[in-house]
Amino acid sequence: MAGTLESSDVMVRIAPAEGPQHDLLIASSVEKQFGAAIRHTLLEVLQRYEVEPVQVIVDDKGALDCVLRARLETALMRACEGGQLPWEAKDENAE
Repeated sequence: MAGTLESSDVMVRIAPAEGPQHDLLIASSVEKQFGAAIRHTLLEVLQRYEVEPVQVIVDDKGALDCVLRARLETALMRACEGGQLPWEAKDENAE
């Protein structure tokens, strides 16, 4: 689990999926306007980290996309056995 139920935040919970695909359960105050974008972001992060099928439960209170990504990454990190996701290598020459 990661996040809060405060305004402009999102609570993300993950659990093993019961089927062969990701199961996204989204409750959002802005779902009519941004539901497709929320789903896209969730699937993009899950694919990026090559996560096996999971159930993702999202309680969104109008969080920005970057907050949604950070909360999902944190929940994944907390759930994985190694306790660490394969973060991107930082380019030491970039400022």
